[in-house]
Amino acid sequence: MIVVTSEYIAGKKIVKSLGLVRGSSVRGRHVGRDLIAHLRNAVGGEIVEYTKMMAETREQALDRMLEEARELGANGIVSVEIVANMTMPGAAEILAYGTAVIYEDEDA
Repeated sequence: MIVVTSEYIAGKKIVKSLGLVRGSSVRGRHVGRDLIAHLRNAVGGEIVEYTKMMAETREQALDRMLEEARELGANGIVSVEIVANMTMPGAAEILAYGTAVIYEDEDA
């Protein structure tokens, strides 16, 4: 499946739009990771524990969006966006969304 942030897929012709697809994941901080993160924050630099947690959350949201598109019979998703929201102190939601489409090669 081709997934792009643009409204079109280069070299392809969108023949059908199947509508909005989305996937989200909410993660909370972990007490053990928080302790390490606070220590890292005291000396400065990247807080790797949070970077890893957010990357995992982003991948899960994307996977859920892809699954929804597959269920509709799509072979592509255009206009993809990823947003993050704080749902409560210590927890964040990552939302991935786009438009599921069926495309063909332009010369088909």
